[in-house]
Amino acid sequence: MSLAAGRPFRPVPPVWRSILYVPGNVPKFIDKAHERGADCVLVDLEDSVPLPQKAEARALLPETMAKVVRGGADVAVRINRPLRLAVPDIEAAVQPGLSALFITKAESVQHLALLDEIVTDLERERGMEPGSVGFAGMIEHPRALAQIHDIAERAPRLVALMLGGEDFALETGSIPGDETLELPKRLVAFAAQAHGVPMIGILGTVADYSDPDAYRKSAERARRFGFSGGTCIHPGLVKALNEAFTPTAEDVAYARKLIEADRQAAAQGRGSFSVDGKMIDIPVIDRARRLIARYDAIARRRSATSG
Repeated sequence: MSLAAGRPFRPVPPVWRSILYVPGNVPKFIDKAHERGADCVLVDLEDSVPLPQKAEARALLPETMAKVVRGGADVAVRINRPLRLAVPDIEAAVQPGLSALFITKAESVQHLALLDEIVTDLERERGMEPGSVGFAGMIEHPRALAQIHDIAERAPRLVALMLGGEDFALETGSIPGDETLELPKRLVAFAAQAHGVPMIGILGTVADYSDPDAYRKSAERARRFGFSGGTCIHPGLVKALNEAFTPTAEDVAYARKLIEADRQAAAQGRGSFSVDGKMIDIPVIDRARRLIARYDAIARRRSATSG
């Protein structure tokens, strides 16, 4: 990809309400991952795999990926940041069926473009559709905040952005939590939203999985700020994420009511109108259409996995 060639080619962003991490070196978690109901299973080759076991986790990837997709989930792989580790991670992960690579410590368009070259060659060599593997950029250092709009606009293959809260807190000397992580997460979200890239995460830390209700409330709050899905390290939180990031039946019914009212108003030559005592104009209708589009995409995923 030429960085001077304008907007890069990107796969269609997936619908991921829930992304479940599983360590790539622990078979007992891998074997049951397909039963958890996650939209995406993220096989981790990074922090959860000790350095002496990384080669083994890579060697297991073909078998691991085949196992985790049995329930209909997409499969992604989180790779390491040092190039000496990232290249063999990518060599092992890029194979038919891979949806995305989660790029840790993403800091520039040039970083992602370099990895794009490797992935492009592997897709070609392995008979995969060119450009089929997406990149999820993980912002984990404060210096990357200066690059997030450039990354969101110009990085190749980008299908999602997220803030790696634990690493970001480490680099800033802060304690990871709702208060300390909300601002950087929203800054990354603004960049993603400005360029049509899904934002992944909840407005807080993902390390505490002891309270599913609190987790769901954090996810629901993130949804209100335009986030599209969240990650979890414990399978007990998958349901909370799926519920939080799925439009409610009431929201869907109201959106359809607005769209129908807009159709009727347009037939009468009116651009704005009222519903239930509220003035409705173009942004409200656009928001309703987006909600219905997301609801339909989730319904298609459910249909595909149940069938």
